[in-house]
Amino acid sequence: MRAAVVTSFDKPLEIMEVAVPEPGPGKIRVRLEASGLCHTDIHAARGDWPVKPGLPFTPGHEGVGIVDRAGAGVASPAAGERVAVPWLGYACGTCEYCVTGWETLCEAQVNTGYGIDGGHAEYLVADARYVVRVPDGIAPAEAAPLTCAGVTTYKAVKVGGVTPGDRVAIFGIGGLGHLAQQYAQIFGGETIGVDVTEEKLALSRRLGAAHVINAATTDPVAAIEALGGADVAVVLAADPRVIEQAHASLRRGGRLVLVSLPKDNTITLPVFQTVLKGIRVIGSIVGTRADLAEVFRLHAAGRTQVLFETRTLDEINDSIEDVLAGRVAARLVMLP
Repeated sequence: MRAAVVTSFDKPLEIMEVAVPEPGPGKIRVRLEASGLCHTDIHAARGDWPVKPGLPFTPGHEGVGIVDRAGAGVASPAAGERVAVPWLGYACGTCEYCVTGWETLCEAQVNTGYGIDGGHAEYLVADARYVVRVPDGIAPAEAAPLTCAGVTTYKAVKVGGVTPGDRVAIFGIGGLGHLAQQYAQIFGGETIGVDVTEEKLALSRRLGAAHVINAATTDPVAAIEALGGADVAVVLAADPRVIEQAHASLRRGGRLVLVSLPKDNTITLPVFQTVLKGIRVIGSIVGTRADLAEVFRLHAAGRTQVLFETRTLDEINDSIEDVLAGRVAARLVMLP
């Protein structure tokens, strides 16, 4: 089969012919139909994070396809079913996090496209327990971005405790932000789209934002304070300065939800204002299998739109450059 393989952290991915994997006990093989390109794939391919993937490996954790073979002991899903293979490849299933609905915090977890080969290929092998069925009516190329961008922002809105009437500022309207805004609105929030390009702000308006702010020409803190301050700020831009602006835009009792990962791993926030205003700072990682199933149900019910563009697997290196240069409106989906 063909796969996009990382052979070195300082070289482009190589499109290689590799052996089609065979599923062992408890595993399934998925014939991929679509695989979303996430910024995490780029970090993985470049070895940006302290714990690096073992070389060689195939990135991708937004894989969607058809189960074509099952290993011993697998009763479900069945061959022919469409499934999504998310970031959480598998977890221990027995620790305090796994048994209390926080499997994404399991310290023994192994991640798709990082610890095990991922979706930028024609086939992959996945743990049958950790894939999620894709409902009928959702096209593979739509399901792929929901498998990470969707479930990540859905979880961020949930942990932010958004309730009807809350003013919710989304910092960064793009592949994740356009979905975060929609989830905040589903929860009853009055949304504020914050970005630095008019194209992204036009998208935010089209998706129903009550207010939009161009942070390149307007001080977003002053603009949000003029609206009464935000109850929740969800930060999807990886610039520490944006996180600081989001914090400053919160009203008393506000919640700052951090999703993005700044390269230098540091931010500066004022303790005095955080304490006296009762601000909560919340880190939010990708959602669970149950969260992803909810994301799919919402999309199947017509409650969300996914903005994406398809590319072929051969275009993956050019696609990475386009993402890094900000030339992509929302999400890219690779077709094998």
